[in-house]
Order: sequence, then structure tokens, then C-alpha cells
Amino acid sequence: MTIAETRDARAEVLAHTEAHHSGELGERAAAVAIVAATNADAVDREAKFPQAAIDAAKAKRLLGVLVPREFGGEDASIFDVTDLCYSLGRACSSTGMIVAMHQTKVACVVRHGRGSAWHEAFMRRIANEQLLLASSTTEGQGGGNVRSSQAAIERSGDRISLERNATVISYGAQADGVVTIARRAADAAPSDQVLVAFSKDDYTLERQLEWDTLGMRGTCSAGFQLKAAGRADQILPEPYDRIHAQTMTPVAHLCWSSVWAGIAAAAVEKTQAFIRKAARGAGGQLPPGAAHFTEAQATLAKLRALITTTADMYAAREFDDRALSALDFQSAINLLKVEASELGVEIVMSALRATGLSGYRNDGSSSVARQLRDALSAPLMINNDRIRANIATATLMSGVAAHLRS
Repeated sequence: MTIAETRDARAEVLAHTEAHHSGELGERAAAVAIVAATNADAVDREAKFPQAAIDAAKAKRLLGVLVPREFGGEDASIFDVTDLCYSLGRACSSTGMIVAMHQTKVACVVRHGRGSAWHEAFMRRIANEQLLLASSTTEGQGGGNVRSSQAAIERSGDRISLERNATVISYGAQADGVVTIARRAADAAPSDQVLVAFSKDDYTLERQLEWDTLGMRGTCSAGFQLKAAGRADQILPEPYDRIHAQTMTPVAHLCWSSVWAGIAAAAVEKTQAFIRKAARGAGGQLPPGAAHFTEAQATLAKLRALITTTADMYAAREFDDRALSALDFQSAINLLKVEASELGVEIVMSALRATGLSGYRNDGSSSVARQLRDALSAPLMINNDRIRANIATATLMSGVAAHLRS
């Protein structure tokens, strides 16, 4: 099936099922969010994987929603998935981020694995078995530079092997599979990369670095020596530079941003409850920090509008390879990550100023300490300075809009 045929078929299905599907999926997401919220403090305090929430997500069959219906999934849209990430991020930051990273990997397999018998079978496994996929993009001294790989695929007939110093694999020990980038071959340039999927029985992990951090503690993003072996057809057929531009970056940035917006929304909600309670206790007199609550609420609205506008932009280009690779879209999707991560921190800081000492405390219903610590990870997750530097030259080549709606 061609991309155009896939687009038309998907549009027809969505036209008939959108209202029911979105509501039903939202109900399932809400049920999982309750489980996530119940365990969020313990997940953070003990830096433990949110097993109960992920088990609930599997039970509600949320991990395979992006898989096409023909392979057992639900053909969910980017709007469905970003709403899911927002809901879970609001309940438990780590759960939301784990699901966001998983959905990004699934999106890559779905878009770029069609026509490959191995990957289509893998899609069926994701949907039927509710496999949780981890991502391995950070490597050695290269840090977050995902467009440069040190480790290379080794080939022997129709078999491949890979040994990778993966300094971060979020929830690597708990995942059912890993999707990783690598150099195409030992003699390939660092930027000549492929994306390859391995199921859990294809690889071993030797722990190298622990995960004891300020926030996002439940993602369990330890470092490992990854040793994998499999079949050559486990490599996605398209080059990674295309996968990176068309799927990896857009879906990751939209999903991550939705999680950060969810974290910010949780802080705003706590602040609203605090202000209301303080006003009732003072005969209607607002506390001194009320103005900061107004700022937090307004900035959250700005963040949500930024994410939804960018999601609309992506959806309009989803099946147009040239439009996805265009300078204006690539700049917008990269700057989304930068702006959303910084707005998220700004919102939670406003919430902290509004709640004062009550928000600063680790205990009590008004605490926003966990949300602040989790939000502070956002600008560092693929460092914002790296993104700005990477797109600086490109943005110099783009024109300045002459009209508001250009």
C-alpha cells in the first residue's frame, strides 16, 4: 500500500470512528492516570519504575494504539497520543515520559517499517503483547548528539550484531525491546546511521551507570553496555536521517512537550486549590501570591496553544515527505522542544511563588516540589543550547513573515 493509499484509508476510518475512539481512548487513559497518580510520590521518592501504571497501560492496551488496525492496533492519531501524554504527565511525570518515549519508537517502526515483513510482524507483537519499547540514542562521549553514532552494525551473512556504550537507556532494564541508532557499517561516517529494532531476547544489558537524579527519577534512565544480535532485516529499510526528520523528532518533541504541559497543569491545579482555600479562610481576601497563579494559568494556556498548533502543523504534513523535511517545519518542531521545556519550568516556578512555603515543602497537598524537579529536566533533555546551535544557521536562511497569517 502506498503512502497516499494509506492516508486515504486512514482518513476514511477516522472519519467514521473519531468521536467514539477519542472518547473511549480518553476513558482508558484516565483510568491509567488514576493508577499513576496514586503511585507517583512513591515512584519519585524511591526512584523506582512505575510498574503499576505501566501494567495498567498494558491492561488498557494503550501501548499499541499507534499500530495500524491491519496489524492489531488502533491507528491512533498524533492528537490521541499527545492527549495521552498530557494526561499521564499530569498524574506522574515519569509515567508520562516513559509512554512518550515508547510511542515515539512505535511511530518510527509504524511509519518506516511498512513493507518489511519483520517490522510488520513486530507491529503485531507490539499491539498483541503490549510490548514496551525503550530508546537508545545517547552514546559514549557524544551525549545527546543523536545525529552522530560511534557504534556500528557488524554484518555476517543475514545476521547483524551491535555493541554500544549506551550511557542512557531510559527504563532499559524494564523494557520488552529496544530501538537504537547505529552507524550503518564499520567504515561508514558517524552521520550515516540506521535505526534497528531488537526484542528483549536479542540483547543483553550490562549496567554501567546508575540513575540518582533531581527529578524524573522513575524513568530509571541508567547507562548500559548494550550487546545485541539479530537478523539484518531488523534494520528499518529507510536511512535514519529521513526517519529522524519525518518521525523521530516531530513525534518526540510533541509527546515530550505534552508531558511537560501535563506536569505544569498539575502544578497549576494544586495552586488553584491553594488560592481558593486561602481565600475562603480569609473571608474572600486573596493571598499575596495570587498574581503568580494568574501568570501560571496564562502561561499554561500559551504552552497548550503552542503544542496544539504545532500538532496541527505536523498532522497537515504527515504524509508529505518534502513538507516534513522543509526548513520552516524543522525549525518549528525543534523550537517547540526549546520553548515548551522552558515554559514548563516557568509555569511551575510561578506556581511555587503563588503557594510559597506550602508549595516548597515536600509534604502536604499544596507541594509542587516534585513537579518543579521533574520540569527542570526538560531543558536538559537534548540540551536546548545544542538545539539552538544546530538550527542557528538554518534559521538565518529563512525569511521573516510579512503578515500575521503568512
